Amino acid sequence: MLNLLPKPDGERPLRVLCLGAHSDDIEMGCGASLLQFVASGRPLDVRWVVFSGKHSRAQEAGKSARFWLDAIQSKTIDLRDYRDGFFPDEWSAIKETFEDIKATFEPDIVFTHFRDDLHQDHRIINQLTWNTFRNHFILEYEIPKYDGDMGSPNFFIPLPETAAKAKVSALMEYFGSQANKHWFCEELFLGLMRIRGMESCSPSGYAEGFYARKTCMGL
Repeated sequence: MLNLLPKPDGERPLRVLCLGAHSDDIEMGCGASLLQFVASGRPLDVRWVVFSGKHSRAQEAGKSARFWLDAIQSKTIDLRDYRDGFFPDEWSAIKETFEDIKATFEPDIVFTHFRDDLHQDHRIINQLTWNTFRNHFILEYEIPKYDGDMGSPNFFIPLPETAAKAKVSALMEYFGSQANKHWFCEELFLGLMRIRGMESCSPSGYAEGFYARKTCMGL
């Protein structure tokens, strides 16, 4: 994965933009991959944006983000207060937030929601990601949930078993408010990474899957 990204320019860190509609989206979608980025030893500059991060689960969002980014020196945690479930009605205001991000951060890679996610808030974040970052390396992550919108990713990040299990352990620890959901459990998160590991022939058997809608390869 890191071989596909820009080589370090002197001491410049790799700039990673993580976008999530809700408090646990980034962690569920690309949490293990981010842990691997940290473990790689490459300097990172991470901008972590949760668009409804100041509402009922704000404390969870902040604690989780700080855990995931603990080992990264250059980081910004940005929790916004858009109303959960009403993002289509707040399109203009959310667009302004994207413009603010673009003006202050030039990412090498962007993690965002899957374009065909059936949650309306997730789709708005995806649409504005592509509207704002048109010439960037964008990976769309997947969120398992009741809607039944899982697809077939075309891009995979193989993971060691330690990263997969660390992701799941942190999800269980930091998002206790979701424990009443029938699907929010260790077996599901590990099982999904195991399926993606099988599809990508990951040596450890684990991987996270993404959708790479547009990629360019320089020769």
